[in-house]
Amino acid sequence: MSITSKRIDRRQFLKSSSGVALFIGVSGILPQLISCKEPKKLAEQLEKHRLTAWVQLTEAGELTIYNPAAEMGQGSMTSLPLIFAEEMDADWSKVKVEFSPQEAEIYGGEGWRPGSKLMFTVGSRTTNSYYSTMRKAGAQARYVLLTAAADHWDVPLSELSATNGQVVHQKTNREIGYGALVPFLKMPETLPDFAEDQLKNPKDFRLIGKEIARTEIPAKVDGTAQFACDIRLPEMVYGVLERGNLHGAKPDLTNEEEILAMDGVLKIVPFDYAIGVIAKTLEQALDAKKQLRIDWSKSQASGYNSQQIYAEYQKIADRRQKGEVTVEIGDVGNALRSASKTYMIDFKNDYVYHAQMEPLNAVVQVAEDLQSAEVWVGSQQGPDTKLGVPGLLGILPEKVTVHLQYLGGGFGRRSMNDFVEECAVLAMEMAPRPVKLIWTRKDDITYGTFRPLSLQRLQATVDATANITGLSHCVVGDGGNLVASGARNDHYDIPNQLVEWREATHGIRLKHWRSVGHGPNKFAIECLLDEVAMDQKIDPVDLRRKLMAKSPKALATLEKAAELSDWNGPVKEGRAKGVAFVEHGSLGTGVCEISVDRNSGKIKVHNFWIALDAGVIVQPDNVKAQMEGGIIMGMSSVLKEQITIEDGRVQQSNFDTYQLLRMQDIPDRIETALIASYDHPEGVGETATPMVAGAIANAFLRLTGKRLRHLPFTPERVLEVLNS
Repeated sequence: MSITSKRIDRRQFLKSSSGVALFIGVSGILPQLISCKEPKKLAEQLEKHRLTAWVQLTEAGELTIYNPAAEMGQGSMTSLPLIFAEEMDADWSKVKVEFSPQEAEIYGGEGWRPGSKLMFTVGSRTTNSYYSTMRKAGAQARYVLLTAAADHWDVPLSELSATNGQVVHQKTNREIGYGALVPFLKMPETLPDFAEDQLKNPKDFRLIGKEIARTEIPAKVDGTAQFACDIRLPEMVYGVLERGNLHGAKPDLTNEEEILAMDGVLKIVPFDYAIGVIAKTLEQALDAKKQLRIDWSKSQASGYNSQQIYAEYQKIADRRQKGEVTVEIGDVGNALRSASKTYMIDFKNDYVYHAQMEPLNAVVQVAEDLQSAEVWVGSQQGPDTKLGVPGLLGILPEKVTVHLQYLGGGFGRRSMNDFVEECAVLAMEMAPRPVKLIWTRKDDITYGTFRPLSLQRLQATVDATANITGLSHCVVGDGGNLVASGARNDHYDIPNQLVEWREATHGIRLKHWRSVGHGPNKFAIECLLDEVAMDQKIDPVDLRRKLMAKSPKALATLEKAAELSDWNGPVKEGRAKGVAFVEHGSLGTGVCEISVDRNSGKIKVHNFWIALDAGVIVQPDNVKAQMEGGIIMGMSSVLKEQITIEDGRVQQSNFDTYQLLRMQDIPDRIETALIASYDHPEGVGETATPMVAGAIANAFLRLTGKRLRHLPFTPERVLEVLNS
């Protein structure tokens, strides 16, 4: 197949219809490019031997490949550069990786809208959205090198090949390393706009799909990896905020003079919802914070009690009038009228906190003339790659430079810019001195942004032959997509389906939490299926086999998980297995084996087996690690984690009152089977977590005959169910 080529306009920054940014930085071409409209900071990074916007090449053959995504433990610092290196035919042993500049026009991946570009590490979208971009960019870099070799040797381009950092001319038995080509590099007159089928056949991959060590792990082990918390700048001062635990309340500081007289305190900065303190040291700032005397106003949240609200939610679900319909297939009304049997069940989910390991923090330095700023932060980025700072400070976006750091956990919380914007406000007050803002753990829990509390009312209809003919799913809660997403059933053949959301808002701060609405909604769906199966005397796996008959990929994960777990084999006395299926980009079926201490109410998960179809697997070992981490986090949220609100006030304040899973609670084994596929990669970071609740509850149902319908499954709730 011929390769489509385009004439290169050297005065244009973006090259190729795919949106891949080629920035050839060699010879006399570089100054012309720098004189165009690209951001100053990006131009400064284009050194003598830059090959493209994605890679820098030295004469020694050393490559620096740029990672456009956040690195919060999910492996983007390896997976995305690896994709680039695969198509470039680079020598991986000579590759180092750095964060790219935060410029979406150049380094953005595919957005949710056609033609849009985002630098947003959320929704398990990193590998999925950058896969084609990185492949094409790598192939174009390879083409530049091949063209240079063809000109240098005066041979046809078609006679050359590349492998492991070398260009080869078989006819004359010549080889030349990529680094040795640097003196001969120049801008080609035409540049291929590679189509998908003109890239490597996945069967020929030599890096993708292989066991390759992650690039950032050594630095994380020896302590040299830099997180935002590690940033220390000359003249830096420290900021903290007192936000209270009543969301939306306004503060009235009554002892400002006393605080300003304290040792090291430099300034007090009021916010609508908080009081900020800036001091010479963090200790001085925290000491001053403890002494703040604040009268707090009432807010929308005043009087709200989270554990009492479910009765009101049930009344909302009782209403005949539909809410906002998000899915409607067939006619659930007809299915209800013709049903042999109907099941209606309510499921409840308490608030959950992100509990990321590294406290929220940022460093911002505003120039003395207030016309530029620099930001050091661990962020999941966002629709605005400058994280809200330009608009807040009234300066041009190109005058804000964001230095992305490693993240000590995100899970959706660091896709918010509130902590960055707070730091920018403080830094504006102290310009040109840099300010480091740190949220304490108590700050982050009491003024957190939680996965919403919600109620799911499910109604299923079954015909005379035990086929599920209809499923109605009513979600009650705040947050729109935060509660209503994840309720589709594309891989279950249920002819009549309805999903609707009914809003109830209380002024509590909410945010995407790992897997968003999939956690509560898949819990409800998967538990409903097992309750139907038990009542109809059908094996839960057999019921899902029937429902997945038209979805062979989903069915393959079910069959593999059943095989891994020896689903029909003998089980130790006092144990039982439960199954759950989840689609969150990738397709996964999980089976867990549990026991229950009937005296304490504590559930013990002994084993978890997962079968996953995620398309092309870039890093197999890392995907398995993602599954293991997702299961552990899921178990923590299902068995332990709970935010409660009384009279509008958050009751938890640290990890003594907000319980997390402990080492002694983890399973004996988590085993993951990856199903081979050449399909486009799908996300894996959020597939495991939402399968945990359903699998545990379904295992509990098989073990005890009792139903767990309220997350989390605390020992107190388990005992209540056992004794009911």
